Amino acid sequence: MPNEKLQVSFIQSNLVWENPEANLRLFSEKIDAIKQEVDLIVLPEMFTTGFTMHTSCVTPELQEMSLEWMKTTAKKKNARVMGSVIHHENEAVFNRLWVVSPDGNQSFYDKKHLFTLAKEHEHFSAGKQKLLVEIKGWKISPLICYDLRFPVWARNVEDYDLLLYVANWPEIRVNAWDALLKARAIENMAYCLGVNRSGEDGKGFAYSGHSAMYDMLGNQISTQDNKSNEFVEVVELDYNELQKTREKLGFLKDKDSFSLDI
Repeated sequence: MPNEKLQVSFIQSNLVWENPEANLRLFSEKIDAIKQEVDLIVLPEMFTTGFTMHTSCVTPELQEMSLEWMKTTAKKKNARVMGSVIHHENEAVFNRLWVVSPDGNQSFYDKKHLFTLAKEHEHFSAGKQKLLVEIKGWKISPLICYDLRFPVWARNVEDYDLLLYVANWPEIRVNAWDALLKARAIENMAYCLGVNRSGEDGKGFAYSGHSAMYDMLGNQISTQDNKSNEFVEVVELDYNELQKTREKLGFLKDKDSFSLDI
């Protein structure tokens, strides 16, 4: 039986363009300011660089530094730390979301749907499988940004409790971000978290944040009203409330069966 409550912290922040060292310092300060105990800390997509196609800005040394920073931070805060970075592996490059635990264990999810509008597919390789993370018995499915537009990939066939997206989702399409996060929560009868960046990137694209947590009925349960600012929020999730709602309505029992051709 999972713990009744799960404490999730998420950070909406501007990012220093293509500068991992500066971004690690920035997030160290923000995470140090979290005084209460939390179980999970979630950072935006490509939190060390911003959403760049200039993959060489992350050297092997900087890549290792970022992962070691996540390990150190997870141990210091006694919490899982999650966020995506540029990751070089052999001849391929991935938009890789790392999940690092306080004991140093790590797992990852490589972004499945590459953003062709920005030619991400020309610089990165696509992932081919989902990741299911367990924290205190809670099942968590992490995905990345553009994945949000593809509901079949997110469909709750794993019986997860929390679906989450880390993102660099631009202001110009933020209405879609708001609507799709809410839809993913409702259709999957799960908590759904979207963690976006704010500010402006090195290409001049603006990001208005709108990071938020929704419950299994699509109600926003995070409290930030000024959605474009930088902030750190902690939200408490209630497992008993989730299961009670699922049992009362029974929508997941009626879902379609299908297989994915990847």
